[in-house]
Amino acid sequence: MATQTKRQKTFAAFYKENSDAITAAEAIKLIKDQKSVKFDETLEVHFRLGVNPKMNDQQIRSTVQLPGGTGKEVRVAVVAKGEKIKEAQDAGADVFGAEELVAKISEGFLDFDKLVSTPDAMAMLSKLGKVLGPKGLMPNPKDGTVTFDVGKTVKELKAGKVAFRAEKDGGVVQMAIGKLSFDDTRLLKNLVAVVDQITKIKPPSVKGQYIKSVYLASTQGPSVKLDLSTLQDIAKSIAN
Repeated sequence: MATQTKRQKTFAAFYKENSDAITAAEAIKLIKDQKSVKFDETLEVHFRLGVNPKMNDQQIRSTVQLPGGTGKEVRVAVVAKGEKIKEAQDAGADVFGAEELVAKISEGFLDFDKLVSTPDAMAMLSKLGKVLGPKGLMPNPKDGTVTFDVGKTVKELKAGKVAFRAEKDGGVVQMAIGKLSFDDTRLLKNLVAVVDQITKIKPPSVKGQYIKSVYLASTQGPSVKLDLSTLQDIAKSIAN
């Protein structure tokens, strides 16, 4: 029998004592209490949805603006033409340009987290699908990253707008909602925004239970199951 590491033993004891589903506020406090690393961990939320992503009418893909931000500096690049390049610059884009930027990307430049393109510039990026696609950087209208409203999009991405989609196997949606160093209310507000958006985009064809389970987990910490019956009460708890 393989010998358990100290970390594995710690997690096993934690799960034995904390197997019940609890409220989001309780989960955040519990996860913070378990912090055992020196760096500022990310807090993630994991949804298991009752959808079949292989069906066209049950694919979950959207964006959400986290009111408390992500705690991460987001580097935004913009491929555009004419006056839209200046608009990107004025909005705070880290990299911007037209053909010259596309050429630079084709040569291996990927020093950015998000890539925005105007619709009339997408033809220039089409040949870079094999480079950008696997890294999740190809602009997509469903993510709001193909748009003429460049300035607004750049500001939203830098302020905490994130894209998410359900995995093909299992209908799992996972995303970061902030850093453990955030105060509890800030994390709860971000969670409220995510739960609200997930609920709003429920496909009409889905029958039965839509949100099957929700867990919170930190980068190096254990996961905690949330009580589904309390999800819609999170906003009230913040207000009070």
